[in-house]
Amino acid sequence: MIRLRFTIELNYDITGAGGDFIFSIHAAQTPRQIVVNESLLVSQPLLHSVYTDPVTHTRFLRLKAQAGPLCVRYAATVDLDHLTAQPDQLREVAMADLPGAVLPYLYPSRYCQSDRLVRLAIKEFGCLPQGYHRVQAIRDWVLQRVTFRPNSSTGNTNAVDTLVDEVGVCRDFAHLMIALCRAVNIPARFATGIDFGASPALGPTDFHAYVEVFLQDQWYLFDPSGVAIPMGFLRFGTGRDAADAAFATIFGEVQGTAPVISIEAVPNAQGVLLIPHHVPYALSTDSPILLSIL
Repeated sequence: MIRLRFTIELNYDITGAGGDFIFSIHAAQTPRQIVVNESLLVSQPLLHSVYTDPVTHTRFLRLKAQAGPLCVRYAATVDLDHLTAQPDQLREVAMADLPGAVLPYLYPSRYCQSDRLVRLAIKEFGCLPQGYHRVQAIRDWVLQRVTFRPNSSTGNTNAVDTLVDEVGVCRDFAHLMIALCRAVNIPARFATGIDFGASPALGPTDFHAYVEVFLQDQWYLFDPSGVAIPMGFLRFGTGRDAADAAFATIFGEVQGTAPVISIEAVPNAQGVLLIPHHVPYALSTDSPILLSIL
């Protein structure tokens, strides 16, 4: 079992009548991602609440801040007990058998316009054998055609923009892969969190966006950006795209600075230090979902 310890510090300057914040910076708690301990410090003396989505396990921190400086600092130690599977054994699920909770991840969404990419997706991937390897082929196709370039996109950049521009950051790679998966009827969702093991050449540790694809009866991890190690993904939230899983949604006159994030691998409960690394098999940190039988 891998144990990761991390801290996130967010700083804002609030003017006017104050600001409302919805944060997604708490580690999701699932049967395979276990929060060992955590702490939250808010610089202003104000009430806050944490709501947990019962389906995605995303935890939303909500607070209303007064005018002036605001610092939010969250720290946690988390165990990752990955489910592993051999890629050859992971099939795509027939449409009639998909669980109801998975259906929203088949449809076009704000940043993943899968309906505009159907012809391309069928041409490139429609004849490939179904299963994990077809999803991996979509991931590889995105990685080969898009160049990772910091600050190359905006909050309005969508999957079609990334396909045309051929540059982007992790969220752009994720949106394009998700759109292509959905275009050939493979459920795919956007995931956000932080990761251990990214190259220092990319700059300071930051939030990371990646993809989870539903195969067999489970959501499996994919990193279309190629800059991270899936075994080191620590999940905060999931959704149809970035609109559902932003680390901060802010209402009011607020100015912020870049987040300050640190993450390290530490010895687990057995005193063993395990470092995330690339592996040839499939990984999941979610629990199985019962398939529908019509």
